[in-house]
Amino acid sequence: MIKNTEMNQFLQELSSNQPTPGGGGASALAGAYGAALGLMVVHLTLGKKKYAAVEETMKAAESRLEELREEFLSLADQDAESFAPLAQAYRLPSETEEEKAHKTKELERLLFQASKPPLCIMEKAVEGIKIMDFLARNGSRLAVSDVGVGVQFLRTALTGAVMNVWINTGSMTDREKAESLEERAGQLLEAGRKSADEIYALVENALGQ
Repeated sequence: MIKNTEMNQFLQELSSNQPTPGGGGASALAGAYGAALGLMVVHLTLGKKKYAAVEETMKAAESRLEELREEFLSLADQDAESFAPLAQAYRLPSETEEEKAHKTKELERLLFQASKPPLCIMEKAVEGIKIMDFLARNGSRLAVSDVGVGVQFLRTALTGAVMNVWINTGSMTDREKAESLEERAGQLLEAGRKSADEIYALVENALGQ
């Protein structure tokens, strides 16, 4: 079934020598998988008497995870759309001083723009990880393993997207602007990775490992 879906087409395109989709799109897709698994846990929890006390919070988690799933998919497209003009800019002529100045200016502008989608992926991943923490502690025990898988997908979205931030900021000449992006990415990486690892350990413990 899966082999015949559009997922297979995405993987074929990801495997090609074309610049997009690439790591940013794959990171966003990982985030969408994480959000979807979170929704699975929610749906296995809602309506059960045992979890009646967290019903309303669970519904709020359901609503936000549905939004996050769609936002991650949109960010996969945004990442590709922001990188396409950057790839073209690298091919701009640079024979004359005027051409060099124009190319430098365009690259700087586009590198900054291309850093935004992966940074946004990181923000969404951290938000998703926080929801998974709630699900790990309050969701159906029958689906605790899915929390573990989901949080790992969101961790991948986080740690994958930061690579796309770094590769862009590393080429920027405006170091103040670049360092501002890197600082924000670093904060997200540290907080999200630490939380994701704690949740995964919680799931391992719940599974008797």
